[in-house]
Amino acid sequence: MMGVPQPLAGRHALVTGGGRGIGAAIARQLLSLGAHVTITGRDVARVTAAAAEWGDRAAGIKMDVTDPGSIEAGIKGASDHFGPIAILINNAGIAKAAPFAKTDLALWEDILRTDLTGAFLCAQAVLPGMLGLGWGRVVNVASTAGLTGLAYCTAYCAAKHGLIGLTRALAMELASKKVTVNAVCPGYTDTDIARETIANIVAKTGRSPEEALAGLVAGNPQKRLIAPEEVAEAVAWLCLPGSGSMTGQSIAVAGGELM
Repeated sequence: MMGVPQPLAGRHALVTGGGRGIGAAIARQLLSLGAHVTITGRDVARVTAAAAEWGDRAAGIKMDVTDPGSIEAGIKGASDHFGPIAILINNAGIAKAAPFAKTDLALWEDILRTDLTGAFLCAQAVLPGMLGLGWGRVVNVASTAGLTGLAYCTAYCAAKHGLIGLTRALAMELASKKVTVNAVCPGYTDTDIARETIANIVAKTGRSPEEALAGLVAGNPQKRLIAPEEVAEAVAWLCLPGSGSMTGQSIAVAGGELM
């Protein structure tokens, strides 16, 4: 739109898990800043429908971050369409809770493969293009569970702690290459995952939905869920040209949950 600053004009951003929730909010925010945006997900109908609503600077493609072949094909398709990827948002992830004694190997591997290895594979796939451009932004959507421990979430905490470790190590490696690597760490956010968590608490404990929500946000001094748009604003700021000195950081977007 004429008169509206477009600091990311000409940049191609790829958002994994971009068809809903935090990922969709990030995609919309990057589009508002002028970027071309590709969103990915395993549900091709969802991502293509979302992208179609956002105009010709958006595209949706099927991509499974647990499958290296799917990532390779997805990155190639996205790059052929909009050019080299300058901004990678590793947002795709799953969250499953279980007591440690009931966390079997299949659950452990599923969460780490999706939430950690997927980000590793996507970053490896886009990095040559960023180095060729001489500019890049990688933002990993972690969680406050990557900064502290949560009971009954051993695998999820391990994956998100690992994602923050990946962020810091890769940021050091790329510090002289004009490619920054950061993480945002949302607290409980108003998404499908939070709603499913509340439903599970209600089913297992007999609490009301209001009581279950109050329990979820008890650690947040603001006593509320975070809006996906608030996370998107933080991500977008890290992608701006003027944020080049921000790298290796893990920013909590959590209403003061962690200070």
